[in-house]
Amino acid sequence: MIDVEKYVENDYNGCVFLKAKDNFRFAKAYGYADLANKVENNLLTKFPTASAGKAFIAVGILQLIEKGLLSFEDTIGELLDFDLKKIDKSITIRNLLAHTSGIPDYFDETIMDEYDELWKDYPNYKIRKSEDLIPLFIDKPMMYPVGEKFQYNNTGYVVLGIIIEKISKQGFDEYLKENIFIPCGMENTGYYELDRLPSNCANAYIYDQERKEYYTNIYSVDVKGTGAGGAFTTIVDVEKFWSCLFKTQLIGQDMLREMMSPQGGQNYGYGMWLSQDDQNNYIPYFQGCDPGVSFISMYDWHKEVMITIVSNFGDDVWKLKRNLMTLDFYGN
Repeated sequence: MIDVEKYVENDYNGCVFLKAKDNFRFAKAYGYADLANKVENNLLTKFPTASAGKAFIAVGILQLIEKGLLSFEDTIGELLDFDLKKIDKSITIRNLLAHTSGIPDYFDETIMDEYDELWKDYPNYKIRKSEDLIPLFIDKPMMYPVGEKFQYNNTGYVVLGIIIEKISKQGFDEYLKENIFIPCGMENTGYYELDRLPSNCANAYIYDQERKEYYTNIYSVDVKGTGAGGAFTTIVDVEKFWSCLFKTQLIGQDMLREMMSPQGGQNYGYGMWLSQDDQNNYIPYFQGCDPGVSFISMYDWHKEVMITIVSNFGDDVWKLKRNLMTLDFYGN
């Protein structure tokens, strides 16, 4: 018998989901969505997912390209109607998707350790739409020449969210709702304001080492998600997303193949990270990490194995995922 729970720590908070073809399925919630009131997490709890939302943005952009409303080679100079200052206007949609743009990153993870450092001088409650982040990067110089290399970049996906809004004439989150979430039946996925959360949302908690207690991350992240991330979702909805994506119900087969292929010389497609198995097959996964938030979801479509792990206490979902991949259901 497959024992999933032997790998789950006793104090784990969040949800764990595993599926292997039609032979094995495991889904369980742990810990609390509301610690102070002892409200437990459940399988339909909506969890914040940080940068995982880049996968949704990528699909939205690829849909617009398939519809002929955008192209991979369209430039930000052609698409954006605000002063780009020192930012290279020749940056393309492809550059933004593949993290090869060199656009100044408002949260450069190579020099900043914690996301909440952003809000020392710029209150996080001001961030309620993608364009609200523009002041955090618009006056900075390019990080490197366009196309020179791959470097993970949050600003690039903020700009992609703004481009979705420019083309669709609606908020990027409304576009994603109408073109991804509703078609996939993802009823519990969306971009919510932290001070206006709907029912059954998990608070995200950070541990205060000095005071030996937990506090919520409401002053540590954007009050509402942007193109860079911040979607809330459930483990049930993530399964629906993978299913619709690989059944080509969101984008066509050729576009899906390109999305799941390495771009920019790295193991990154469009909005998806890529790992390789022993047969050199690429396995897509998307992930996110914010103060109090950790998320990873992978789908090995070659072996029909899906794993999604999310925590609202910032637990180590990556270690848990590695351990779960050694279980017998994976064929090892």
